[in-house]
Amino acid sequence: MSEELKNIRQYLMTGVSYMIPIVVIGGVLIALSIALSGVEAGKGAVVTNPVFKNMLDIGVAAFSMMVPVLAGFIAYGIADRPGIAPGLVGGVLAANLKAGFLGGIVAGFIAGYVARWIKCWQVPLSLKPIMPIFVIPLLSALVVGGLMIYVVGTPIAGLMEAMTSGLKAMGQGNAVLLSLVMGAMIAFDMGGPVNKVAFLFGAAMIGEGVYTVMGPVAVAICIPPLGMGVATLLAPKKYSELEREAGYGALAMGMIGITEGAIPFAAGDPIRVIPSIVVGSAIGAAVAAMFGVGDHAPHGGPIVLPVVDNPIMFIVAILIGVGVTAFMVNMLKKPVTEELDSDSTGIGV
Repeated sequence: MSEELKNIRQYLMTGVSYMIPIVVIGGVLIALSIALSGVEAGKGAVVTNPVFKNMLDIGVAAFSMMVPVLAGFIAYGIADRPGIAPGLVGGVLAANLKAGFLGGIVAGFIAGYVARWIKCWQVPLSLKPIMPIFVIPLLSALVVGGLMIYVVGTPIAGLMEAMTSGLKAMGQGNAVLLSLVMGAMIAFDMGGPVNKVAFLFGAAMIGEGVYTVMGPVAVAICIPPLGMGVATLLAPKKYSELEREAGYGALAMGMIGITEGAIPFAAGDPIRVIPSIVVGSAIGAAVAAMFGVGDHAPHGGPIVLPVVDNPIMFIVAILIGVGVTAFMVNMLKKPVTEELDSDSTGIGV
């Protein structure tokens, strides 16, 4: 039992790892199409150019697969290939029931464990060839589908609706507190499951017409890579040659909202880097919330500047978060010698 509990994180990360390319495709194409088209007051993003409209449609198509892919590959992590089909079915149902990514995670685990249980059945030799392609997917899909429709789907959808309603009713003080927490979550594991919970919540709020959640999230997304990139420029003697080279890549990734750009630094020195990026992102997100920064695209970083509300404070919030991160990490770090590179940095770029 304890061993299985340890494996749960691995199953979840399997789903998240397969979902990330979908998020990148959807997020970047939606952000680009909106950024190149513009935003009208009161209407949000208006995409009329046929090329950009097609780009937007491709991005939306990718985003529509996000929850099913998450569920399908969580089930894959548990039951191998027989888990994929029922997991995908459960994920689509979760999306249709408006149970969001939480519903997708639940569907993925149900599908995976049911499929793995059926795999253990002792059946006649004549049935074994059709078990992985017919019996297991069919029965697993029926079970996960029935549970999603009749048991867990509606309560999860109700939870998401309650969270949305609560958020809409939040006062300014609560919004700042929420942004502090979400900003910290975004930076904590840089694209991992904690990050995805905050990101997906912000993206879901866009669909509900609440843009002031994604705004602070969009600020927090780019602060870890930009902060670490700026830190290498401000105090190069505290970073190895490989880290300084990684700093340029981090700056580029930060500009297009790829939080994972800070991972090489966190992997090499987690004790100093992770607290610095968490504090910087949390403060940046809180500043954005204080000034009502909104984001109309499910993406972050300066690339979404044309579709944010209050763009000046969007930039100011990013600069404050980047400054806090760079100052804090450089204050914590000590000068390094090149002899330490291969032993202590852990950088593999």
